Amino acid sequence: MRVRFAPSPTGKLHVGGLRTALFNYLAARQTKGQFILRIEDTDQNRQVTGAVQNLIESLHWAGLDYDEGPERGGDFGPYFQSERLDIYHRHIDQLVAEDHAYYCFCSSERLEEVRQTQIAAKRQPGYDGHCRHIPKAEAARRAKSEPHVVRMKIPETGELKFSDRVRGNISYPLNQMDDQVLLKTDGFPTYHLANVVDDHYMQVNLVIRGEEWLPSTPKHILLYQYLGWEVPEFAHLPLLLNSDRSKLSKRQGDVAVEDYRAKGILPEALVNFVALLGWNPGDDREIFSLDELVDVFSLERVNKAGAVFNLEKLYWMNGQYIRKLEVSDYLNRANTWLAGQGHVVVSDELLLLVRDSLTTLADLPDNLEPLLAEIPVPENDEAAAMLKAESSQTVYRTAVEILDTRETLSADDFKAMMKQIQQATGVKGKNLWMPARIALTGQVHGPELPRIVEIFGKEKVRERLAAALRN
Repeated sequence: MRVRFAPSPTGKLHVGGLRTALFNYLAARQTKGQFILRIEDTDQNRQVTGAVQNLIESLHWAGLDYDEGPERGGDFGPYFQSERLDIYHRHIDQLVAEDHAYYCFCSSERLEEVRQTQIAAKRQPGYDGHCRHIPKAEAARRAKSEPHVVRMKIPETGELKFSDRVRGNISYPLNQMDDQVLLKTDGFPTYHLANVVDDHYMQVNLVIRGEEWLPSTPKHILLYQYLGWEVPEFAHLPLLLNSDRSKLSKRQGDVAVEDYRAKGILPEALVNFVALLGWNPGDDREIFSLDELVDVFSLERVNKAGAVFNLEKLYWMNGQYIRKLEVSDYLNRANTWLAGQGHVVVSDELLLLVRDSLTTLADLPDNLEPLLAEIPVPENDEAAAMLKAESSQTVYRTAVEILDTRETLSADDFKAMMKQIQQATGVKGKNLWMPARIALTGQVHGPELPRIVEIFGKEKVRERLAAALRN
């Protein structure tokens, strides 16, 4: 298959865009085809500086490398529609000459007046065909001096039928579609013309895109027919939804790939997570590498219904991936993350100690801070009360006395010491181990105490127990 991902450079890459890119990538890799990146930058007013570079970096970060494009400084970049205007104009001229399109001179004020009249009459808003029947010679003459757009002629009767790989057979009444603008007053094409022309010349034979483009598909198919081109297959993906089943939007939280990257989400986890938004493998399996997704993905298992973006599930999955990383890979990513956030270098032992407590890499500072502090502060009122309890003070006093008789303190030594304290004081269970944990880390829960003791060593353990005793 030859497929494409065609985002507009209007901001950061949306997670819905990442899913579209992923499904296109999987279809290409599965069929030994090509995955094309095309930047649809024909709306000059909505472009955001740096958006293209962000899109490319986000795709590379996720492991979705595209296959072809024009040469740019020794490397190849994406296609840009703004560099292909002559191609679009050539086909606009063809459509007008063959009476499949026409010049429209309506002002924005007139169009708004028509729209308001239609709304007041409870009719579907749309262009009323005012310029459709201007004689061609007159329209061509006026187009030389008057501002205008070019509109596509939609047949006034009949219906257009097509098959969608996700949604099955679809039929649209043609009289419910208005005459779509193909070329704007600034000379740039609209999405509708540019994407059809580009998909044809780039030999795209499967168009995988979001559900929001489904109503436009009949117009695109008409353009293929008007231009005498073969129509590709279509697959429209379900919407991404918030937990309340409203459309996923930044008003309710983060929606950009960059946002989740900044939160310490691993690329493998985010890709795995978005793959399961609207698609399922047919069994209960949830963890897939990118290569495994290539093997098992199919459009036939993409659902029609919207997919809920479950943040809790994403964080759970990310924690699974952190624990699956090879030790050297984990240490490299953890150190890179901390350095990027301006944190001090941390020993490998401490990084490995907190690993099982992490949900994201962004959890590292909070998990490391109690272990790096000179004397940890109790994390809450429960910990503070436990620290000062009479039985806890007895544990601390006895522990310091025992440590003063030892030269070293291994994990096994610590276990033996705790058993000795229990025998000497009668304090056991939670009242024995919890005070020790709070004295050493300030926390009620955390990594295994013997592992912490092994890293701290005798002097640091004694220092913290003695500080807790003074409290």
